[in-house]
Amino acid sequence: MTLTAELADLSARHLYRRRRCCDSAQAPRMQVEGRSLLTFCSNDYLGLAGHPQVVHAFQHAADDFGVGSGASHLINGHSRYHQQLEEALADFVERPRALLFSTGYMANLGVISALAGRGEQILCDRLNHASLIDGARLSGARMRRYRHLDTSDLERLLGSPGADTSQPIALIASDGIFSMDGDCAPVPELVAAAQRAGAWLLIDDAHGLGVTGPGGRGTLASFGLDDQQVPILVGTLGKAFGTFGAFVAGSEALIETLIQRARSYLYTTALPPAVAAASLAALELVQREDWRREQLQALIAQFRQGAAELGLRRLDSNTPIQPLLAGETAQALDWSQRLEAQGLLVPAIRPPTVPQGQARLRISFSANHQPADVERLLDALAGLPDHPSPTETPTPNKAS
Repeated sequence: MTLTAELADLSARHLYRRRRCCDSAQAPRMQVEGRSLLTFCSNDYLGLAGHPQVVHAFQHAADDFGVGSGASHLINGHSRYHQQLEEALADFVERPRALLFSTGYMANLGVISALAGRGEQILCDRLNHASLIDGARLSGARMRRYRHLDTSDLERLLGSPGADTSQPIALIASDGIFSMDGDCAPVPELVAAAQRAGAWLLIDDAHGLGVTGPGGRGTLASFGLDDQQVPILVGTLGKAFGTFGAFVAGSEALIETLIQRARSYLYTTALPPAVAAASLAALELVQREDWRREQLQALIAQFRQGAAELGLRRLDSNTPIQPLLAGETAQALDWSQRLEAQGLLVPAIRPPTVPQGQARLRISFSANHQPADVERLLDALAGLPDHPSPTETPTPNKAS
């Protein structure tokens, strides 16, 4: 099949994707392709992407360091802002060290390939982010996927005490908060499984850090787990922190090993120093302004109550990620288009991002939304055609 034919096939199956051109900063109200839209789709959960203090920090550092780092961290691209940010992030998540990566995708590829390889196994939640899945594939280890949030299935894959151990378990990997369902991994149970297998445990808390746990320190802090129980923590800066980049936090030995072995760290240009400076400012706001998390939780509760009263088909999530299930791809697209016609931007999420038959609207909230915004969204959702009753909601947590 030619590329043109493949693209036509994607379009026919309602899977063709196109980019939107935005003419304003990230905010609940944005200019998108000439229209003013109320958006419910950003990962800027705390509303920091356009915060004046964050913007000023970026501009000030750019005046000193320019807009590019010029080289990798190991050549001459590692500035004092990078160093300060790594130290501040390590303090924030209460771990000995942190190491910056250019993206969360590169962080997961780097850490997994550095710690696992041929002759070993990696166990992944079936709904893990693509970067974790791709990291496992590229490592050369055998990847095995357990049913979503199903620790009994994980235990089955770990095997009985007398099982074949010719391929030891090198690593168990899971999202902390799942990006499309908004649910939380059973991390304490994963800790027990990893300890039993003598394996690394990696938690990618991209959607938890800044939002959940005491002081916004994330999913692990909400469970009271430390670096001895969860030795590898991956976090991103492009979501609740409102900037760009990612980091891995853990022991001194782990971070030094990644500096020596992680190819996606070694062979790429460092983040611009100005981005690191902006992230430092954002981290200060995350720690200081608890009202942002309180506002966010109030908006989530308002939406969940209203959605329940309307009988909307939603997944059980207490996070800013609130999925509204459509099922078929065409239905999700139709709902998204109807909302956009009313001035609301809620893109449809389709396979392969989500499993077949589970296309959805992924509604996400920011601390900068107002209660009136939530009411407007609920009013629009109430008018969508053919939204099924709660009794028809599937249980993707048990899907294989």
